Amino acid sequence: MEKSTMTLTRKIQLLIDAPLDQKNEMWEKLYRYQNRCFRAANLIASHLYVQEMIKDFFYLTEEIQYKLADASKDEMGMFNRSKTNSTARMVFDRFKGGIPTDILGSLNNTIQSTFSKNKADYWQGTKSLRNFKKDIPIPLPVKCISKMRYDPEKKAFCFNMFAIPVKTYLGKDYSDKRLIMERLLKKEIKLCTSQVQLKAGKIFWLAVFEFEKEKNHLKPEIIAEASLSLEHPIVAKANNVRINIGSKEEFLYRRLAIQAGQKRVQDGIAYSRSGNGVKRKQKALYRTENMESRYVSDRLHVYSRQLIDFCIRQQAGTLILKDQEGKIGIAKDQEFVLRNWSYYELQTKIKYKAEKAGIELIIG
Repeated sequence: MEKSTMTLTRKIQLLIDAPLDQKNEMWEKLYRYQNRCFRAANLIASHLYVQEMIKDFFYLTEEIQYKLADASKDEMGMFNRSKTNSTARMVFDRFKGGIPTDILGSLNNTIQSTFSKNKADYWQGTKSLRNFKKDIPIPLPVKCISKMRYDPEKKAFCFNMFAIPVKTYLGKDYSDKRLIMERLLKKEIKLCTSQVQLKAGKIFWLAVFEFEKEKNHLKPEIIAEASLSLEHPIVAKANNVRINIGSKEEFLYRRLAIQAGQKRVQDGIAYSRSGNGVKRKQKALYRTENMESRYVSDRLHVYSRQLIDFCIRQQAGTLILKDQEGKIGIAKDQEFVLRNWSYYELQTKIKYKAEKAGIELIIG
């Protein structure tokens, strides 16, 4: 049976809401948690790999029987506890007192799940064991969040995470982050285990929300067909109605203009006034950083939203993306198209919005 709920992730910047003399201590606490997560993640992955490959490593004879299970519950088991608990207890004992066990437990469950999906590839040698880096996000279980509220004086959503007071910084917020946070306070949606990312001296909350899918009274027998083309980002058809969403000129012109502007800035850096190091000379370049990716993401959100709205108007319960493998193959053969068109990103955004609206997506 199809699930009536889905999860949605939003990246929200957080600011430590505490006096200046306490902030350094809280930053140190977060970086300590991140370091323990980094070390624990690599240990868990390594132990899981050894457990699965133990027969190959030690070249056991056929007479020796073993099973990755609790010996008290299975006579062939070789563990003194369950398989999941074996890695959890290992990191609990090693990092006891340095990080809350709720964080380690959440990290262990995530890595166990990911490992199970990929272990066939590990065994065949088609994929190497994942190596976790020092900037790994910190798991944030729901029980580590408390006192969630909206503060009208600070004009921000405030809460405690790991006993650290923080507030949200939404900026101009052209997305739906504020609306989602308001719905969370009203308990219209549910908060799931999330992550905290420390990047460039900033704190980002990768918040995961669970909510009910939209009920749009769609009819599965009505099929909408869409294709991603070069002349128009999306061409869609349903109930003998055809629409073109976006245009080559609109999308490519602005993107190429941004690329040309960045190239001019890069060429002009050599003639900038020196002094105060590289940062001052490249100041103009920093202003254009990520400008192209932000523009592309915004446009693709608009295009995918218009496609799903078209399907809802036509009551189409099924959406077929036609001939995508062929289009992607053409894009790979033409460097200009692959560099500038973003087939994969548009397809991903369509998939998420279709699931949210309750539309079945078929990629042909």
